Amino acid sequence: MKKTLSLILSAILVLSLLSGCGQGPQSENIGSMGEPVSSMELDFAQGFSVDYYEGGYKLISISDGSRFLVIPEGKSLPKGAPEGAVPLYQPVERIYMAATAVMCLFDALDGLGSIAFSGSRAENWYVEGAKKAMEEGRMVYAGKYSEPDYEMLVQSSCPLAVESTMINHSSEVKDKLEELGIAVLTDQSSNEPHPLGRTEWIRLYGAILDKEEEADAVMERQKAELEEALSAGKSGRTVAFFYISSSGRAVVRRSGDYVSKMIDLAGGQYAFSDIGDPDSKSSTVTLEMETFFSSVRDADVIIYNSNIDGEVKTLDDMLRKSSLLQGLKAVSEGNVWCTGQNMYQQTTELGTIIKSFSRVFSGQADGLDELPFLYRLR
Repeated sequence: MKKTLSLILSAILVLSLLSGCGQGPQSENIGSMGEPVSSMELDFAQGFSVDYYEGGYKLISISDGSRFLVIPEGKSLPKGAPEGAVPLYQPVERIYMAATAVMCLFDALDGLGSIAFSGSRAENWYVEGAKKAMEEGRMVYAGKYSEPDYEMLVQSSCPLAVESTMINHSSEVKDKLEELGIAVLTDQSSNEPHPLGRTEWIRLYGAILDKEEEADAVMERQKAELEEALSAGKSGRTVAFFYISSSGRAVVRRSGDYVSKMIDLAGGQYAFSDIGDPDSKSSTVTLEMETFFSSVRDADVIIYNSNIDGEVKTLDDMLRKSSLLQGLKAVSEGNVWCTGQNMYQQTTELGTIIKSFSRVFSGQADGLDELPFLYRLR
């Protein structure tokens, strides 16, 4: 079986090289890169940069050391192009999107038409545009990030795979995609120190799609939401954010994780001030219920994380997960909220989520049952 697969992939590789899969015009190099005429201004993101050159060329540099040279439609690779920079010839279409958190960025840019292949099935998308595109056949499932359908991608001349950092655990897949002539861009937004740094990666994809203005508009809206949340100041209220695993243990966010940072920006005080290894890539810590209970017994606000465990509809749904939860102060005072399952697929809305947190912590949501990405459990 492995030998057969190897022969198939070898044949695909030969065909891709003959057809120039993922490549643009191969005519003689023209022009010269020279020095950049300007650079993209960033407010929060630290994991990438974009430099602009004469002739519409753009050089994208990413914190993992990779670089991509965006080449305008109809133009060739210029003289003096940076060594090692992967050329992306516009229009960049038929993209394989294996990074779940990036789909909403393309959606916000009205760029879903550039994506032909998904690493998730339709039923797993909470980005409605992506779900609809798959249901209508405009976007198809091409295998998850660790098991892509190489033959489908090559036969369709896919030029680019957008991956999350999970691809680092399947480096052989990245190597194979590149061997087949498919450029691999590993999104590093999950490593951004500021939550809105994640959102600002929309500017990188805006540069690839020539939609910088649309990306700017998204960022301005989210910056305004963040500023409104910050204006409310510190509430002094302690906040627990967690879910109960199938084994009956509490799973909380690591201190310094982007969710705990959003709680802080929203004026709350995260219940776990020093939990988890700051150098760990894991964003969560699992606790025995007794340990968890002693830490959050007097928390003012509970936010139940439904994105992993599945949505709970009522307070009783949550309490059935552990009898200890009944003794929490927030439960007795009615300050229990739940996240919508779409929260983690909405990277474009992190400022809005922080604002919703702020309204809960400041008391502005008293009497309300629903906010963007949150609803109260009763």
